Amino acid sequence: MSFFTNPAQQMTLDDALFSLTARERKALENLWAKIFADELFPKIEEEPFRVLYCENNGRPNTPINVMVGASIIKELLDYSDDDIVEGLMLDVRLQYALHTTSFEEQPLSDKSLQHFRKRCYLYEQETGNDLMHTCIVSLSKEIARVMKISGKTRRMDSMMIDANIKKLSRLELIYTCIADLVIRLKREFVEGIPESLLHYADDNDFNQVFYYARNSDYAQKCLQLLTDADALLAFCDGRYNDWKEYQIFTRCIREQMVGEKGNRRLATHEDGTMDSSILQNPSDPEATFRSKAGEEHRGYVANLEESVGENGSVITDYQFEQNTYNDSQFLEDTLTAMEPSEEPVTIATDGAYPPPPATRSWQKQKMCILFQQICRGKKQMIFMRALSCRMMVKESLRVREA
Repeated sequence: MSFFTNPAQQMTLDDALFSLTARERKALENLWAKIFADELFPKIEEEPFRVLYCENNGRPNTPINVMVGASIIKELLDYSDDDIVEGLMLDVRLQYALHTTSFEEQPLSDKSLQHFRKRCYLYEQETGNDLMHTCIVSLSKEIARVMKISGKTRRMDSMMIDANIKKLSRLELIYTCIADLVIRLKREFVEGIPESLLHYADDNDFNQVFYYARNSDYAQKCLQLLTDADALLAFCDGRYNDWKEYQIFTRCIREQMVGEKGNRRLATHEDGTMDSSILQNPSDPEATFRSKAGEEHRGYVANLEESVGENGSVITDYQFEQNTYNDSQFLEDTLTAMEPSEEPVTIATDGAYPPPPATRSWQKQKMCILFQQICRGKKQMIFMRALSCRMMVKESLRVREA
């Protein structure tokens, strides 16, 4: 698929806007679509996404600015992929917002957004460069400019994002890793698979092993799984290192089992392998475990940075990590990436953001950080206090420099 930009919309004689009455056109221009079309859509940078496509091989790509804009609207209106695709075909508001009123055929299909997300994800995995993050942060800053929000007063908070995975017991986890690898071996028509392992590929085997067995069989099941894991490891003998299933299987063995006098046993906390970073479910190998406020979470954590002003607030940056990443690390990352400012910057956080070691660097960067318990229902009150504190910091800096 070749890369082409979509720099401007050309009006045609059969443009959808020409069919609107004056009253309908006025109503359209008073909606959110007008602001989106005029202020946001033209600011979507397409060039950074060129790396996802070929230069001159195949048909043109779906316009990047349309897919990015549709992705934003999808989240704003809580639409599914199907909703936004159907809406773009039938709703002139969406067409107006995305500059597609003159398109003879709307550019999104049922798989367009899915394939676009996959391209961005694979590129990030390969290079570490999150194209969507860069694009969204740039657009957020543009929104802040339109709202006349300077970014000198900010709020920071984190939220747990649970992965879409099932909670597995240790034995279920080991079983699933073995079964996934055996199924892959059969699918690749590998010969010589030990007869004792073939039952793992049966559809109903999991239920037979766990749901239909008695609780008193735990020790026997544990011993059998350890024996089967050894047999499968010996059969593979490192020949399938490039398979995802084999990588997860060997990781599970390293984390969940310990070799002792020629035999294997389940690892304990004393062995040093049972920490929050261990595999939770083969379906999402990167998900980690964290207990927060008495609740268990398996997945990730997002840190949101919100800029505040007299005209409202807007999220201007975000960070997404495994949920073992703590709040103080997020704060340090933000301070490290922050550009020097002539004006003092105030950041309001809750009490979970302890000060990083290099506290004095805040003074050098003309920065004030408020550590306090932020109640989401009283956010505006906290921000007013932050604004007042910022004015005090600004005055103290002025006196210090004098």
